[in-house]
Amino acid sequence: MLVSFTGAQSTGKTTLLNKCKEIYGERFHFVDEVTRLVKRNYDVPINEQGTDLTQLLIINAHIENAFKKYDENKQGVILDRCIVDGIVYTGYLALEGKVSKWVFDYSRSVFDILMPKMDKIFYTWPYDVELVDDGERSVDKQFRERIIDVFNVLFETQRDVFTNKLIILQGTVEQRMEQIKIALC
Repeated sequence: MLVSFTGAQSTGKTTLLNKCKEIYGERFHFVDEVTRLVKRNYDVPINEQGTDLTQLLIINAHIENAFKKYDENKQGVILDRCIVDGIVYTGYLALEGKVSKWVFDYSRSVFDILMPKMDKIFYTWPYDVELVDDGERSVDKQFRERIIDVFNVLFETQRDVFTNKLIILQGTVEQRMEQIKIALC
């Protein structure tokens, strides 16, 4: 089973992943977010400063996470982010003229390849969580709103791709965890 969180920055993905580690540590393998790792490993800008190179490294990390061989004794893998984030952020950067069309087209091709592998995608509803500065994520409210808009457009235009996969998590951390528990039964 391949499961991922997805959503704009500062919407509770990592908090929920950490809670899932506590509850499901024996059942699932966990992969922390790739974006910050790419930033640290390759010293590339992320968020609204992303570049062709940044997005290619992130998208390729999503490919690796989806196809990597994990512990066969576990029920599956839970990712902090996935190709949905890859196409959303790449799409935003392409609209802003910061990423080339071919890089966006590549992200779209990878999206088409990886989405059939995804079993559950937990979208963290953005309006229940305050934008908090952690030193790495963007705290630009306008950028966050634009990313949310791109998520909404993707969900609407690719409705058939997300059917029976997309679960919108709303409420407190505890309420969101109850929704996750139901989905992972």
